Amino acid sequence: MGPSWVAGAIAAGPATIASLVTAGASFGYQLLWVVVLSAGAGALVQYLAMRLGLLTERGIVAVVEDHLGGWWAWLLVADAVIAAGVAQLVIMKTVATVSATITGIDARIWGVVWALVLALGLAGRGYRFLELAAKLLVSLVVVAFVASLFVVPIDAGAAVRGLVPTVPGGGALVAAGILGGAVHITLITMHSYTMRSRGWTRDDYDTATFDVGASMLVAFGIYSLSIFLVTASVLTSADLSTVGAAQALGPLVGPSAKWLFLLGLWGAAVSTLGGNTIVPPFLLADKLGWGTTIADDRYRWLLVAAALLSAPGAFIGGAVLGQLVLVLALGTVGTPFAIAIVLYLLNSGAVPDRNSTLANVGGVALLFVTGTLAANFVREQVGGGVGPLSGFVLAFAVALGLATLGLGGKYARDELGS
Repeated sequence: MGPSWVAGAIAAGPATIASLVTAGASFGYQLLWVVVLSAGAGALVQYLAMRLGLLTERGIVAVVEDHLGGWWAWLLVADAVIAAGVAQLVIMKTVATVSATITGIDARIWGVVWALVLALGLAGRGYRFLELAAKLLVSLVVVAFVASLFVVPIDAGAAVRGLVPTVPGGGALVAAGILGGAVHITLITMHSYTMRSRGWTRDDYDTATFDVGASMLVAFGIYSLSIFLVTASVLTSADLSTVGAAQALGPLVGPSAKWLFLLGLWGAAVSTLGGNTIVPPFLLADKLGWGTTIADDRYRWLLVAAALLSAPGAFIGGAVLGQLVLVLALGTVGTPFAIAIVLYLLNSGAVPDRNSTLANVGGVALLFVTGTLAANFVREQVGGGVGPLSGFVLAFAVALGLATLGLGGKYARDELGS
């Protein structure tokens, strides 16, 4: 196993924790159904991305360029780089903040330190270093959060009622954030590259399928459920930061819960920071015709640049919790387009074996759900008037929405023409 654990390391990160903390503290168990849905949806979209990567044995950007054209390839690259780049800064802020809380050393110093660690580790050791770190950290994070369930009282009856689908007032952004943690453009686009780095081909189809189930459905699902149940059971303040949530558990249910949650958050933040760093270099290198391993010095320097450019995240002011939720929701806006690209290619001449009906139904359902959540998020953002941030989100959403509709029209024309 391996590549899906890198995707799982990104999914099981501080932005997902922020969404789960906000959901549990604000709405109790009411959004438990979204948490369960996110694990299944995450596994499904990674399975579709895995199919595309294995059946083409190429990076997604190169496949898009060959079968759709250069304009579509650049749009996909821009979509992923914007989503991953914004996320990288806020994730670095989280890593630095948690490191400062644990050690007492200034967060800004930690930001510079972690940027250097990333640059040296990824550019010096490459993909296998990242994969090993992802497996280790994700496993430890899951253990930490599962252990916290044994020291926090869970209301089983209320949890069961939370499985009934409903979105409470003001819950659309949080729901989009939860789902965005599992179904995100960075996870979809990176998967073909990590499998190539691992050396997997069509002969590894069964192993790759098991890899997706183990990392996204099982490990990520347990991770999400554990965090949500802990926060929904104990916390009642939606104004807590992710670190504040850990600290609040201490006086409520004891120091063990506090430290388990804090260490779990730290591990999740570090693993996500490393995984997210490789996404923009993968896509940019592929679009420019460069290699996507450290054997190509141009790709190596892209890794260094991506790592060092994350350091300013530690200097960003403001509450990190709301920023993390916003980052995931922004990623949700860019995700329907990526899903549409994957579905188009899996039902075209790009692959030797087209998607099954069941896989297509699941993919279209996922496209509808992510599109609806993205639309609700955009509506909330512009509901109070259009400012610089909400204006950017609106323009981003409109451009990608039109592109997704255009892609659907292109597919319909191609099918009718054939």
